[in-house]
Amino acid sequence: MNQSEILAKLPYSKPFLFVDELVSISEDGIEGVYIFKPSEFYYEGHFKDRPVTPGVILTECMAQIGVVCLGIFLLKNEPIEELQIALSSHQIDFYKPVFPKEKMTVVSEKVYFRFQKLKCSVKMLNEQNELVAKGTISGMINHTSH
Repeated sequence: MNQSEILAKLPYSKPFLFVDELVSISEDGIEGVYIFKPSEFYYEGHFKDRPVTPGVILTECMAQIGVVCLGIFLLKNEPIEELQIALSSHQIDFYKPVFPKEKMTVVSEKVYFRFQKLKCSVKMLNEQNELVAKGTISGMINHTSH
């Protein structure tokens, strides 16, 4: 399964799609990037004079790349018609702010995938390769086929 096939199966669209590119993917992990555009809806009020990306959006970006894209890849041999995804838990620590125009790299390592639950150790790095955030994210991934 290649990048375009994975991206086509994502259940998100703009303005809530936080995956620009997948750099590498394997059974054990994934790496992808997203550039936070200055026109994103959440910058208008967060904060008034100095826009900063909300932590919940950083977590969502990490989950979309690090758990959902990896989950789609891990299900590559299953006939997927409808993908159902639910965040089941997360614990993220934040170390640096993310501003508009910044390119973030998300690196995720699979901890386990069993009983339709995928748990990953995920980190986000800025262009200077500095740690922006890290933690664990788990999601339930269910699919239907006919």
